[in-house]
Amino acid sequence: MTQAELFQALKEIGYPVAYSHFKEPQSPPFIVYLFSYSGDFMADGTNYHEISNFQIELYTAYKDLVAEGKVQAKLKELGLPYSKLETFVESEGFFQILYRIQI
Repeated sequence: MTQAELFQALKEIGYPVAYSHFKEPQSPPFIVYLFSYSGDFMADGTNYHEISNFQIELYTAYKDLVAEGKVQAKLKELGLPYSKLETFVESEGFFQILYRIQI
């Protein structure tokens, strides 16, 4: 899967999606995704297989199990294992659900 394919798949969930940030403020729920770091498979001084680690951030105004379920269902549909973290962003008044994936 490519980054462009990930973007298209996230758009299919039905919420606004942007890489890194939106140019204008958004009302939740919305999704932001970005590249975190590479975890390439390397041997003999060569990158044999690229492994890109991304984070997908779902922002909601309240604990929204339906929105979380949509993101998780899409990741499962794509065959992308994920880890999940949750925090409340006090300054924005949003919940942030962070999914970590590899593509």
